[in-house]
Amino acid sequence: MTDMTAGTGQTAEMLTTADGRPLKESLQKALRQQRNQAFMLTLPLLVFIMIFFIVPIIMMLVRSVDNSVVQQVMPRTVAIIGEWDSKSEPPEALFKAAFEDIREAEKIKSHGKVAARLNYQASGMRGLFMGSARKIKKAEPGEIESYRDFMIKANKKWGKLEVWQLLQLESGSMTSSYYAAAIDARTTVDGLKFQPEDRRIYGPLFVRTFVLSLVITVLCIVLGYPIGFMLANLPLRTSNLLMILVLLPFWTSLLVRTSAWIAILQSQGVLNDLMVWIGVIADDGRIQMIYNRTGTIVAMTHILLPFMILPLYSVMRTIPPSFVRAARSLGANPWTAFWKVYFPQTLPGIGAGAILVFILCIGFYITPALVGGQDGILISNQIAYHMQKSLNWGLAGALGTILLVSVLILYWAYNKAVGIENMKLG
Repeated sequence: MTDMTAGTGQTAEMLTTADGRPLKESLQKALRQQRNQAFMLTLPLLVFIMIFFIVPIIMMLVRSVDNSVVQQVMPRTVAIIGEWDSKSEPPEALFKAAFEDIREAEKIKSHGKVAARLNYQASGMRGLFMGSARKIKKAEPGEIESYRDFMIKANKKWGKLEVWQLLQLESGSMTSSYYAAAIDARTTVDGLKFQPEDRRIYGPLFVRTFVLSLVITVLCIVLGYPIGFMLANLPLRTSNLLMILVLLPFWTSLLVRTSAWIAILQSQGVLNDLMVWIGVIADDGRIQMIYNRTGTIVAMTHILLPFMILPLYSVMRTIPPSFVRAARSLGANPWTAFWKVYFPQTLPGIGAGAILVFILCIGFYITPALVGGQDGILISNQIAYHMQKSLNWGLAGALGTILLVSVLILYWAYNKAVGIENMKLG
């Protein structure tokens, strides 16, 4: 038996192609060529994902902890302040180091960078540095007897421990202060301290973002399920015609659709005029449906509804109608046949649509910005504000990272509860 096996293996090794090469070697070469061709075909997509997806995420993560500007602009101060106990009076050497650093930074106009950086953590720091720099520029170092007295005379804030404690906290190359600010807290020498309830911004915004996203997702399921069911059970010619109406919003600009909802929902808009005309409400009792959460929910549900209908339709289209008929023939009533037989088979479509709509919801910022007002904006609007207006990219990166991690946690929880392998698009 062993001899027969050995003989068969030797025969396989001896097989050759038409050009005289061993068959095994030729097969391996062909497989390598196929893999290389497949890789080259996907290479443009991989490069695109790397440049426009992976790299921005890495930059966001780096921005959220980067704190190199203080070390670059104030190296003498950073070298000394690490040895200070943060509780006693700062030594004369520390005042002198700050004087020299600000003087050198003013010559190359880099003092504004550290001023803006520290102003993110405590208001008034920009004025402190910019005003002190103008007086330090005019000073003659040889005539200064006490740098401490000079700095405090230039600005009384230099005599406060809080200023030096902030410099000590932000003297490292990396910082956690952006993440502290993103959860409505601030780093101090005594640890993390949360803002008072009436001054918290980002925590309530995160809660509002996830709550509104959940509400919009549920509304899309409730509205999209019967539409998907109808499209899946109509004749193909009719369902294709109605599908055009579902896809029609994709052919219209998002800005145009949002602006249309402003015209419809405002106090003097189409919907209020219609209700006044039919006598549902009085002219002086018009309903405020725009620039609040109601406007955000209505507009975003309309915009995201097709993303729920399409996965539902694609899954429902593959469910044989004979399953429900078989349940009815075995004695089940229409509700039982639907709930026990048909509905469980549509869960993959519901899962796919819900994940798609929910993730799109938490990243939306154009529609909430236009129709949400102060009561309907989401955390994405604050991220856009810090990126475009306040230029606090570190805080924007921290908020974006927290949002990204939250989505990954929800995705993991969904996978544990339902199973991502059960999510289908048809």
